[in-house]
Amino acid sequence: MTAAAVDHADDTEVIVAERRRTGWHRYALAAILVLGTVLYAAVLWSGNWGNTYYTAAVKSMSLNFTNFIFGSFDPAGVVTVDKPPLALWPQVISVWIFGYHDWSILLPQVIEGVAAIFLLHRTVRLWAGENAALIAALIFALTPITVVTNRTNNTDAMLVLMLVAAAYAFTRAMKAVEPKTRTKWLWFAAFLIGCGFLAKMLAAWIVVPAFIAAYLAGSKAKWTRQVFDVIGAAVVLLASSLWWVAVVDLWPGQKPYIGGSTDGTALDLVLGYNGLGRVFGGEGPGGRGGGGEVVFGGGGPGGAGGANLAFGGESGPGRMFGEAVGGQISWLLPLALIALVVAAVLGFRRFRRFAPADTARRAGWVLWGGWLIVNALVFSLQEGIFHPYYTTVMAPAIGALVGAGTVWAVKMYRDPQGLSWLVLPASVAVAAAWAWVLISRDTAWNGWLRWAVLGVAVVAILFLVLRKAKRAAIVLGLVAVLLAPGVWSGVGAFASTGNAGIPTAGPAANNAGGFMVRLPPGVTTPPPGMMPPQVAGGPGGPGGPGGRPTGTLTADQQKIVDYAKANSGGAEYLMAVEGGAQAASAYIMATDENIVSMGGFSGRDPAPTAEQLAAWVKEGKLKFVLVGNGRGGGGRAGAGGGTGGNGMLGQPSATSTWVQENCESVLTVGSQQLYECTNG
Repeated sequence: MTAAAVDHADDTEVIVAERRRTGWHRYALAAILVLGTVLYAAVLWSGNWGNTYYTAAVKSMSLNFTNFIFGSFDPAGVVTVDKPPLALWPQVISVWIFGYHDWSILLPQVIEGVAAIFLLHRTVRLWAGENAALIAALIFALTPITVVTNRTNNTDAMLVLMLVAAAYAFTRAMKAVEPKTRTKWLWFAAFLIGCGFLAKMLAAWIVVPAFIAAYLAGSKAKWTRQVFDVIGAAVVLLASSLWWVAVVDLWPGQKPYIGGSTDGTALDLVLGYNGLGRVFGGEGPGGRGGGGEVVFGGGGPGGAGGANLAFGGESGPGRMFGEAVGGQISWLLPLALIALVVAAVLGFRRFRRFAPADTARRAGWVLWGGWLIVNALVFSLQEGIFHPYYTTVMAPAIGALVGAGTVWAVKMYRDPQGLSWLVLPASVAVAAAWAWVLISRDTAWNGWLRWAVLGVAVVAILFLVLRKAKRAAIVLGLVAVLLAPGVWSGVGAFASTGNAGIPTAGPAANNAGGFMVRLPPGVTTPPPGMMPPQVAGGPGGPGGPGGRPTGTLTADQQKIVDYAKANSGGAEYLMAVEGGAQAASAYIMATDENIVSMGGFSGRDPAPTAEQLAAWVKEGKLKFVLVGNGRGGGGRAGAGGGTGGNGMLGQPSATSTWVQENCESVLTVGSQQLYECTNG
């Protein structure tokens, strides 16, 4: 055999060995993606319509371009949802393709969730290698709050996807050799964060400080180039974030009222209800805040405590580890913080030794560490509306940090330097101990799980400390760490009974349904999906004709619609529905009629005005107004049983007064009254 033939044979063996070494990575990634798909897609066959506030809006937006671009909640285009419409656009497109079904509305979020897993893997692989990427993707896929959030049509799945995509683009920028290539990827990252803004406004900007710090930590360019890159990225970020705000506020023609704002402008929504109001408390959607309680009906399971869980518990440094949030996101949060501290210490030591630094790797630690810390601080100290499912945005950072930290810990374990090998068994012990604490908070809900975690962890730690069967011990350690969040995720995917508007995993999913809701300071109206299943009716009594919308009308609701259709005389709008979005959503979802939602989500938005109602009646566009569809009829907060009120607090509004003075009750069904308004 010639020397050339020998060299060729050696090269072939190397290629085959490399393929074998990397082949399992592809299979592992495919398995993780399938796992995520199964967990997220289980909801498609459950008959769950998601957050009906957005579900109704999707139908309205599918009707015409104006409703689509503004994000109109009602078919009449009177008031919008209280978010930009980007996250709803894929749902509308899905409806255009497949028709209006529960599964077609939820399908885009499944795709977004799986895409985020894939992009996180690709991002971490660029930064910390294949093994770290697989661990990060698996952790992300098995984060309980992420699983239950991606099963709804809330805006968070799109937000997380855009931010993870931005992290991928940023990592490509840090890996780029050519300055132009680096700038291109950096600006693309800024564009993607701007897209996240159009899903959930300022929630997307929380990570911006982390991106800036990571760029400064990882860039080797001259300071003039850095200034150019950062200023350009800022311009791209502002343009991609605010173009919709500019279009809405500068729109020359007739347009819907911007739900949740105080003056009908998108800018007010950004700065107020979805901005500083979230951090410091203050104004609820469409109305001045005064704090206090809103009583929706009779006491139910969970009581005020359940509502407190839905609102994330008390603000403060311990909120991320508290009863409301801990089981949703914090399973591996201690490990992420440990990894971050170890990386900081090692980085400082390298700096003191003047050792050359891998700037791209350093940028990754700063990015993911900053992402986690800034979000955790904002959520912990937030005085306004806060729900545990907001923390799903922290899951990619936790996955990335734990993935990279685990790879380092395994390396130190296999090639020990001093006592560094103890980091791996100590990390398993910390994760197992924290899982024990979280599960023990409610042992009535799968309490056996803590013993399973303890058993696996003890065996793993024993083998790790004795340095026996190292590979098996490492695998057992990973199982011990992921067992509890994995079970919570599985139950959340296949057996969750929680509120789709406020998704929660574990026992919190069953405890967040209390009807006595103590709202955060300055918040007078619950956000989308907060309302419990009952609608109108006396305290503790049976629900009225409303009920939680499910895509079909009840017999009482159908009676109202039939009467209005038979007597509308061809009016443009079948009826205007008072009592907030939860009252109107059933009629929007289950009929093809032109419905007007009075007051938007909360019933407190000043749209339509009394003058608009009068004009519509005079022009023959509107004949019927349905009132009494608010919650808590007969109680201190309800609009039910009468002519309604100003949103959930029952304060008389100008439209309510106008209906009382100018319209006549022609049909009473339960606590609902249909009023006929005639010109003259």
